[in-house]
Amino acid sequence: MIEKNNMSRMILDMAAKFEGELIDGFEAVQKYPKTVTFFGSARFQEDNKHYQVAQDLAAKICKEGYTVITGGGGGIMEAGNRGSKEECGTSVGFNIELPMEQATNEYVTHGVSFSFFASRKMAMYFSGEAYIFFPGGYGTLDEFFQILTLIQTQKIECAPIICVGSEYWNSVNELITNTLLEEGAISEDDPSLYTITDDLEEVMSIIKNTSH
Repeated sequence: MIEKNNMSRMILDMAAKFEGELIDGFEAVQKYPKTVTFFGSARFQEDNKHYQVAQDLAAKICKEGYTVITGGGGGIMEAGNRGSKEECGTSVGFNIELPMEQATNEYVTHGVSFSFFASRKMAMYFSGEAYIFFPGGYGTLDEFFQILTLIQTQKIECAPIICVGSEYWNSVNELITNTLLEEGAISEDDPSLYTITDDLEEVMSIIKNTSH
């Protein structure tokens, strides 16, 4: 009985912490009327081509009046925050507390710290006028397919999903169109939920033509 009581208290404490993180995340999002969320590998350094494109794109986006939100860590997240801060003075980071890897990058001007992936994801998924995906690892693909699923099932409002880095994303697209679609696991219209491009002007056009 003591063990069950301790477990109940632990679950209640975790639920309260989870709720508090959600509130902090949503309150942060509400401060910025228009946002674009960046996703991508935390491992890319500033000499990486994807880092450099992400930094450039973030600067272009913030100049149009959008606030850039990232996961607050290194790599693509740092590049997004860096481009936005250096160009516009503002960038938002939703950092996840991990045992070894991730600390909030120095370019975040408004940071929110999360201990749960789920609460962090919810705050990031329910915030964007558009979602920009750069190449990444398991975490990036997890986020990509989760947002696709939420939009496909109409759990969140439809918003552009833009995949930058065609060499990488064309391989993912082949999996989707040549396997998932061929097997009948998704509908014919589902691949149209995302756009693959290396043209930053096309990215900007998609974002600016989106209305919520």
